[in-house]
Amino acid sequence: MKRPRSYSRVTKQTLSILGKLIKAGRLEWELTAAELSERAGISRKTLRNIENGEAGTEIGIVFEVATLVGVRLFDVDDRVGAMHNAHLEEKLTLLPKRVRPSRQEVDDDF
Repeated sequence: MKRPRSYSRVTKQTLSILGKLIKAGRLEWELTAAELSERAGISRKTLRNIENGEAGTEIGIVFEVATLVGVRLFDVDDRVGAMHNAHLEEKLTLLPKRVRPSRQEVDDDF
C-alpha cells in the first residue's frame, strides 16, 4: 500500500500560487476548463487538481498547462533560459557523477 506523502508548508504554498496563476491565465485567455484540458491532453479532474494547488500531478503536465496559458516559468526569456541551461550543464559536467560514502578507511595516524 502506498504511503501518503507529506509536503512542507513552502511546497504547498508554491503549488497553490502556481495553481492560481494557471487559473488566472486560463480565465484571461477566456478558456473553459474543458478547452484547456483538451489542449493539454489531460482530464478536467487533473486540471482542477492543478488549479487547486494539489500535489501529485506530474511536473511536466503542470509546466505544459502553465505554458499553454502564458504563465512564465522561472521568469526568464528563451535566450536567458538557454544561457542558464548551458551554465548548469557545464556545472554538472564538473561535479562528480554520483556521491557515495567512501569505503576506504583513511590512515591518518602519522
